[in-house]
Amino acid sequence: MKKTMKLLAVAALILSLTFVCFAETAQDNEKVRVGALKGPTGMAFAHLVTANPERYAFNLVATPAEVNALVISGQVDIAAVPINAGAVLYSKTEKNVQALSLITRGMLYVLEKGDTIHSVSDLEGKTICTAGQGATPDYVMNYILDTAGVSAALDFQDEHATAASLGLEGKADILLLPEPMVTNVLMKSEDFRVALDITEEFAAAARQNGREEAQLSMSVVIVRKEYAQEHPDQVAAFLRDLEASIAFANENVAEAAQEIAELGIIPAAKVAERALPSCRLVFVAGEEMQSQASPLYEILFSANPASVGGQIPDDGYYFK
Repeated sequence: MKKTMKLLAVAALILSLTFVCFAETAQDNEKVRVGALKGPTGMAFAHLVTANPERYAFNLVATPAEVNALVISGQVDIAAVPINAGAVLYSKTEKNVQALSLITRGMLYVLEKGDTIHSVSDLEGKTICTAGQGATPDYVMNYILDTAGVSAALDFQDEHATAASLGLEGKADILLLPEPMVTNVLMKSEDFRVALDITEEFAAAARQNGREEAQLSMSVVIVRKEYAQEHPDQVAAFLRDLEASIAFANENVAEAAQEIAELGIIPAAKVAERALPSCRLVFVAGEEMQSQASPLYEILFSANPASVGGQIPDDGYYFK
């Protein structure tokens, strides 16, 4: 009887361990739910999703508010969001998201109808037609102007598409736009040219203010902290796939543009192909990510604390 009971106990233990292992394996084999915005913020995910359909479930949305809602509600595990939105979500979720990687450098440019603007100082007294009041473009442009001691007016429209239309209609000669809107304007009008690269101008202004490592990163990939703790292998695999996806996009522009268009990230492959190099896709993780993003968050916080959720993200924000 004792032997029988021992054998039954051992059998029960084996069955329970087998069930646990099976459950964990089944859970680990579930698709990673990733969310992204249409436009450059989602470009980095194109090859990742296309090359690994069995591994990732892709949720593409049109506005930051929509992707934020997906993260807060737990409908996605990982998401690409605007750089300031990552900090806002860190605050809103009580530090339950972490930054995995920076994925785009600045994609903002000043376009001019003519050939008179070659430095920030040439903007003195000028009016710049743009959009994004109370958002990163607003704060970054004012930071650059203030550092240079230049007085220029920002004429804010409701959308970047409106600002672009005003330029194409001859109602605005100087535009501050992001990609792919820049490419759209340049493809439709030979009168406009790229006058200033805001990424370079921001880096120069940051250096002048003693922030040598600051970079104008526009997008960040975040993960729900709970998911990262429960699925470290999936997160590690995702980071490898993300780095490979970004390398593919930078090295195979035409093919990547086709994937981007097929996923609806940018509707036209021709526009995606021309805009892709100017979107500056990068993969920056770990300590380097923090050293580049932290001073940018400080600058945004100084301009408007609410833009980063009321506080500068602490060390716990950065996944290492």
